[in-house]
Amino acid sequence: MNKNIYKWFMLVMLSCAFFFHQADRALFGLLTIPIQEELKLTDVQIGWINTVLSWTLAAMTTLAGFVGDRFSRKWIITISLMFWSLMTVFMGFVGNWQIFGFTISAFVCVMFFRSIATGGGESFYAPSAYALIASHHKETRSLALSIHQAALYIGLMTSGLIVAWSLDVLGSWRNVFIAFGVAGFLLGVFFIFALKEKESEGNIDIEKVNAANQGGSFVEGVKAYFCNPSALFATAGFIAIVFVNNAYLFWAPKFMAKKFAIDVGAAGKSSMLYHHLFAFIAILIGGIVTDMFVKKMPRFRLGFQIAALLLGAPMLVMLGFSSSILMMIVMMSAYGVFRGFFEVNTHASLFDVVNPKYRSTAVGLLNMSAFFFGGLSGVVMGALSEKWGVRGFEIGFAVMGAVYFIAALLMMISFFFTFKKNYIKEG
Repeated sequence: MNKNIYKWFMLVMLSCAFFFHQADRALFGLLTIPIQEELKLTDVQIGWINTVLSWTLAAMTTLAGFVGDRFSRKWIITISLMFWSLMTVFMGFVGNWQIFGFTISAFVCVMFFRSIATGGGESFYAPSAYALIASHHKETRSLALSIHQAALYIGLMTSGLIVAWSLDVLGSWRNVFIAFGVAGFLLGVFFIFALKEKESEGNIDIEKVNAANQGGSFVEGVKAYFCNPSALFATAGFIAIVFVNNAYLFWAPKFMAKKFAIDVGAAGKSSMLYHHLFAFIAILIGGIVTDMFVKKMPRFRLGFQIAALLLGAPMLVMLGFSSSILMMIVMMSAYGVFRGFFEVNTHASLFDVVNPKYRSTAVGLLNMSAFFFGGLSGVVMGALSEKWGVRGFEIGFAVMGAVYFIAALLMMISFFFTFKKNYIKEG
């Protein structure tokens, strides 16, 4: 296949994988109420399941980044997809198990299969996928990354509709997990034959680039990230995004259902569809706009992200204190727009200031930091809702707005003081 055609075909394949990655992630939040009712789990336990998932991603993604700079990214992506899909299938069978005379509680089973096994498998996808896309796309990098990121929104946007339909057809939350897992596994089988790593970019052979990457040590990769102030300020912004996204993904359906006394299926469709639809539109527009201006103004990407955080902060506060379903949907949609404008440049901003040799390692460290600190929002929201109910959720979303604002201030330090020094211009 022609290299120019293949790089877009590859992007479509990875976007399909990312669709399952994110739709799978949304399943638990959408099905929280029936899962809680059947397995007798508290809000605090649900919060810990979500937080440990993020912490597992944080712990494993550093290793995933290091591996992604040294081994075949095709096989890392493929095995990751097949493994997390199998773990999703196992989620359909969790319960109070009796093994060798010992009782393993449903909480422990869910914690293992959802938080640890699924999270561990998913952690290996992003570092290799983003680095592979960046290797094949230079002039079209922001557009390519925005298309890939759009798959996230399609997965989350349609997940509420898919889950509502699946519950009607399949009859239970267990069957929904099994169906999603089987579909993802079959996509992984297709990757074995269709996804390849050896490809050319101009006069540069990707295989040779990967071989050159193997020369750097893990310590050098860590130093290239942690001794780079612009990379750390970019990470601060992403931590804020993940902190808020986790809280929204896991708790927004239940918050909406409880606050306005509506069916969980309707709440799931509304909270997932409109927010992610507008984020999807924003990320496509943001990719095109960024590619137009960033060549002449390298700091444009960073400024675009700062503006997105500052404008998104009040949307989160008003989302929590919405007085009607319509107002909440409008605020969810507006928050989605500014989330999309930020996320289109998350990894491209990092690549602007990190040596290409350490891209997978840098993405791994970025995700580690974001998922570790961002994962705390699951427990925060769970504790607030356990203590104050709907009022706790309202307070929680006000906290989310404050997190956005603080992150914007930190990223301004990079914009005005460190970016110029750390910027890497590629030929």
